[in-house]
Amino acid sequence: MRSIAILAACAAVAVASVPLVAGAQTTAQTTTQNDAQTMWEKVKGSWNQTKGAVKEQWGELTDDDLLAIEGRRDQLVGKIQTRYGISREAAEAQVGAWEKGRLKDM
Repeated sequence: MRSIAILAACAAVAVASVPLVAGAQTTAQTTTQNDAQTMWEKVKGSWNQTKGAVKEQWGELTDDDLLAIEGRRDQLVGKIQTRYGISREAAEAQVGAWEKGRLKDM
């Protein structure tokens, strides 16, 4: 009987802590999204300087592509997808990895 009470108490603690963990993940995701959004605002503002880093990372992008992108993330993903013949998800993953490297530098 005592072991059932202990088990019930453990279950109650576990259930009560689930929203805390979920909330922490949501906060971390929101912070990361805000950081990325802030970074892209800076990228747009300094696109002429950033074009070199983008061209270095994705050499198959043309100067016309870079003019069309104008610091917009969605345009960059689309151009990478087109030029490299990869899925949107793969292009998103590449841009996401590039963003992480840029966020560390900021």
